Amino acid sequence: MQKASELDCKDVNRIAELIIDRFPRQHEEKDPFRVLITTILSQRSRDENTEISAKNLFRVYKDVSQLANAKPEELYELIKPSGLYREKAERIVAVSRLILEKYGGKVPDSLEELVSLPGVGRKTANIVLHVSFGQPALAVDTHVHRISNRLGWVNTKTPEQTEEALKKILDPDLWGPVNGSMVEFGKQICRPISPKCELCFLTECCRYFKEKLK
Repeated sequence: MQKASELDCKDVNRIAELIIDRFPRQHEEKDPFRVLITTILSQRSRDENTEISAKNLFRVYKDVSQLANAKPEELYELIKPSGLYREKAERIVAVSRLILEKYGGKVPDSLEELVSLPGVGRKTANIVLHVSFGQPALAVDTHVHRISNRLGWVNTKTPEQTEEALKKILDPDLWGPVNGSMVEFGKQICRPISPKCELCFLTECCRYFKEKLK
């Protein structure tokens, strides 16, 4: 197993590959509509609660047509575990109706069209583009933003700035996989509060760790 001391700390792509190798995340669901709706449910929600809500929802509503014809309040109890359930129910029904009416029931496969949907931001759109359409798309959430800045790869204030900066230094074939792996890395090791630096294999290449020791 390669250690940070054996790495060129400037080789961002190699370090990204190691994070992906050590913290793999598989996406079993590929259907664009289900990935889109599940990602909306995941906003400000823990993974386990998102999974419960998605299973509840798709057990009752099988496709875009059924959700487009639903009333938001009918979704409340199904998606309550994910939090913000009233807001998310409104978004899900609105998104479903627009996809049905404007796109013939097919989720669009371009960033511009996806972010035009109600409540769909760049992170959600990029996850759909990568997972469902196999496009090189870089989804930046709080984990990716935090870890990229801690490692010193970027020096940015917002996820949008981080996305643009990372695209300039990461190979496109790493854009999609690095999101899920950094989420796992961020939950297990590089946590927002009290990161487990003593368990991290990247301390020698980490700006945050070096500044903490000063």
